[in-house]
Amino acid sequence: MSSLTKKDYEAVIGLEVHAQLLTESKMFCACRADYQGATPNSEVCPVCLGMPGVLPVINERAVECVIRTGLALNSNIVEHTKFDRKNYPYPDLMKGYQISQYDKPIASGGWLSIAVDGDDRMVEINRVHLEEDVAKLFHLNDADGEAYSLLDVNRAGVALMEIVSEPSMRSPEEARQYLVKLRTILRYLKVSTANMEEGSFRCDANVSIREMGSDGLGTKVEVKNMNSFRAVFRAVQYEIERQSKVLDEGGRIIQETRGWLEEGNTTVSQRSKEFAHDYRYFPEPDLLPLVVSRKWVAAVEATMPELPDARAKRYVDRLGISQYKAEQLTLNTSSTSDYFEAAILGTNQLSNDQLENRAGTVCNLVLGDVMRLFNGIGSELDPHRLNPSHVLEVANMLESRQLSTNMASEVLNILFESPGKTPSAVVKERGLEQISDVSMIDSTVDEVIKSNSQAVEDYLRGKESAVKFLVGQVMKSTKGQANPVLATEAIQEKLKALGKR
Repeated sequence: MSSLTKKDYEAVIGLEVHAQLLTESKMFCACRADYQGATPNSEVCPVCLGMPGVLPVINERAVECVIRTGLALNSNIVEHTKFDRKNYPYPDLMKGYQISQYDKPIASGGWLSIAVDGDDRMVEINRVHLEEDVAKLFHLNDADGEAYSLLDVNRAGVALMEIVSEPSMRSPEEARQYLVKLRTILRYLKVSTANMEEGSFRCDANVSIREMGSDGLGTKVEVKNMNSFRAVFRAVQYEIERQSKVLDEGGRIIQETRGWLEEGNTTVSQRSKEFAHDYRYFPEPDLLPLVVSRKWVAAVEATMPELPDARAKRYVDRLGISQYKAEQLTLNTSSTSDYFEAAILGTNQLSNDQLENRAGTVCNLVLGDVMRLFNGIGSELDPHRLNPSHVLEVANMLESRQLSTNMASEVLNILFESPGKTPSAVVKERGLEQISDVSMIDSTVDEVIKSNSQAVEDYLRGKESAVKFLVGQVMKSTKGQANPVLATEAIQEKLKALGKR
């Protein structure tokens, strides 16, 4: 084999994402699905324990979640689907098989657009199907160092949606952007919390490389155990480099499953990769085929929310917000954009230009001070903690020059800590209203110029930075209440007059 350099290779990446669905009960039984924090093995019944003779029942809400997701991903929702048994002997699967879907998933095909380095890319979707989650193993050591494992069955049977992409991605960054976008969509749809740290959003990556310009596919390696977007990026990046090195040295890539070790920044071999026939799929005998009627699909489609891309585009087109800020407003969850929209509700009577100015001011406040305050307590934006109408009022005060930027931040800080107060009341109580009276500012400027002759002389010798110093002295003299724009204008005008003498 001829030696190749890394530059001769192209990565081919596909992702398999498992998302736990927001249902009250588990996929095939009535046990409570919210197992987080529950006493081990307390949310179980004969069905999810895999007892002989029990019969599963399909969770309608879970099916609806998959339909909703399929529609958001531009997939085809099939009319006739079924469930299958996927057989494998793992300790976390007590009954020896998982009820899943094989050849007839609920949703097939589709695509998801992502932006990488300013370029739009389309990631193709292979399928979206429904299955049940497995139990959870805990590997521990006793006082003598002997290893043992415990099994918590609470997670077993929780409704799990798998979203399988085509091998459409070509870089670790594309993989990361795809996951961020997909998680955001699932949260907008309210079908999953999609929290990686809780295990409700899990990802396996299929990575292969091929010679640049080739249309064929290399031998793929599946990478598991990635619990953050950063981990996915680094694991995929490592695997591309590892496979390139193997081929450069004349070796052969083995189809296998590898695990990502965060502490070592490396992947390690876990087992040879299974093929579909290894699972001995066959139709689940205890469940009838499922008919997804067009009427049902239409009913779900009628309740679909505005998705992040459409919402961001509306902000750009209708409100004049920059593409970057529109994406920041719509990123991760709908709570930020919902809050923003609640804050601009009182702007219906404004002209287009006025609306754009007001929306821009509110956007800056939401992405700046408001986000800072809620991030400080580790919370999403909550209109009950800080009323969006109060943010709009602060924006009005900024535009009318009643408040400076620093004063607006102070008012929002106080409102955040005292939710019952209003901006106007806070401004009055604290004496925070900005001084925009020209005569008052002129008087203060005269005093500052008289008291800082050295700065005046520096300016007259060409040192422009002296203006900033003098503005700072005006702000200090007025306890930060002078309008800085008017103060700057007054100082420049008076200094220029001095220079002409």
